[in-house]
Amino acid sequence: MDYYFWVTTRRIKPDTRGQFEQSWRPAEFPEGLAAAYVLYAKDGNEVVGISIWDSAAACDGYRRSDVETRRREAMDPFVLDEWSSFYTGRQLGIPGR
Repeated sequence: MDYYFWVTTRRIKPDTRGQFEQSWRPAEFPEGLAAAYVLYAKDGNEVVGISIWDSAAACDGYRRSDVETRRREAMDPFVLDEWSSFYTGRQLGIPGR
């Protein structure tokens, strides 16, 4: 089964992790979102968000939504750099598990 991944990496301003986390959380979780993860680099200033979607259309619809626009506007004061990519992929089997 193929999944759809939206991966965004952000470098945030030092000492703003708490404020960033509050602004980062979506107001509502969209239909088609299967899972979401947030990863922080050791220094706390690099944040990777990974969302897994049921379809490319569900991800694209959310990316264009008013909810996502407001969320991005709330994060903006804390973000120095941002880059993202969209991927398709599948889970790999691990022998013995």
